[in-house]
Amino acid sequence: MSGIVTTGEKRLVLASGRAHPVLAQEVSQELGVEVLPMDAWDFANGEIYVRYGESVRGSDAFVLQSHPAPINTWVMEHLIMIDALKRASAKRITAISPSFPYARQDKKHRGREPISARLMADLYETAGIDRMMSVDLHAPQVQGYFSQPVDHLMALPILADYVSRKYGSEDIAVVSPDAGRIRVAEQWAKRLGGVNLAFIHKSRDPKRPNQAVAKRVIGDISGKTCILVDDMIDTAGTIVQAVEALTKNGASSVVIATTHPILSDPAAQRLRDSGVREVVCTNTLPIPEEKQFEELTQLSIAPLIARAIRAVFDDGSVTSLFDGEV
Repeated sequence: MSGIVTTGEKRLVLASGRAHPVLAQEVSQELGVEVLPMDAWDFANGEIYVRYGESVRGSDAFVLQSHPAPINTWVMEHLIMIDALKRASAKRITAISPSFPYARQDKKHRGREPISARLMADLYETAGIDRMMSVDLHAPQVQGYFSQPVDHLMALPILADYVSRKYGSEDIAVVSPDAGRIRVAEQWAKRLGGVNLAFIHKSRDPKRPNQAVAKRVIGDISGKTCILVDDMIDTAGTIVQAVEALTKNGASSVVIATTHPILSDPAAQRLRDSGVREVVCTNTLPIPEEKQFEELTQLSIAPLIARAIRAVFDDGSVTSLFDGEV
C-alpha cells in the first residue's frame, strides 16, 4: 500500500491532482512513498469526479495540487479531492498548494471588490482541511485568512543558492521590482552576503490588471549584475519594464529570479525579447514546452515540500522552512 507506516500507527499518504503530476512524482521520490492511486475524470458538462484506489482511513493525508491555467478547474479538483479524503475518514488532511490560487486578490483596492484570497481560505476549510501548506504567498497576511495552521514555505534558499553559485563571483545588486517587496529583497541581499540593494519605483492603474509603469531606479546598480526578484511572473509586462529600466540605468546584465512562473501569454515572448541574461524559477507551476526558452532555468521545489511534509508528519519544527534560513 502507499504510504509510510511508523510504530504500527501513523501512515503518511500523498495524493495528487492532475495539474502537475511531475512535481507530485518528485515529491514522492523525495519521501520514498508512492502517490496514492486515484481515478479522476470529467463528465461531459465539466463536472469532476475523483475516487481513491485504496483506503485512507486513519491516515495523515497530504493532498498536492498545483494551480496553473485553467486555475478554476484545478481549484475545484483540489476541493473535491479534500472532500473525498474527509469522507473516507482520513485522520488529518493537509492541502498543499505550492502557488496559492487568487493570492493577488488579498485586499480591497476599491469599493465593491471581493477579497478572493479569503474566499479561497474559506473554501479549503469548508472542504475539510486541517492544515494548509504553500510556497511564497503573494502577501504573508493570507495566512491570517485561515483558522487552521498554515505552513508558509520560502523558495528563497533554493533560488538564492543557485544564483550565488552561478553569479557569486560578479558584482551583484539585488533589485526589488517595487517598494512593496523590499523586505524580500533584503532577505536576498543578506543571503548573498550583504550585496547592494535597489528598488524600482513604479505606478499601477487599479482599473487595468497586469499593467504597471516602471518609473526610476532607487539605488546604485551601475555596472552590476542585477538580480531582479519577485514572487511571480504572469504576463511579464511589469518585470520586462523593470529590466529595461535597469539596463538604461547602467546595469551590466539582469537576472530574474521568481518563484511562480505563471507565464500567461505573451510572457514567454516578452522575456525572450527583453535581453535578460537568465530567468530562474521553481516548478511550483508547470511550464508547457511551447513557453520554455533558452534563458529559462526551472529548479525543483520538491525537496522543500518533502521536508515540510516530513516535519509535519513527524510533528517536528518547520520554522526554518518559513524564514529561509535552510
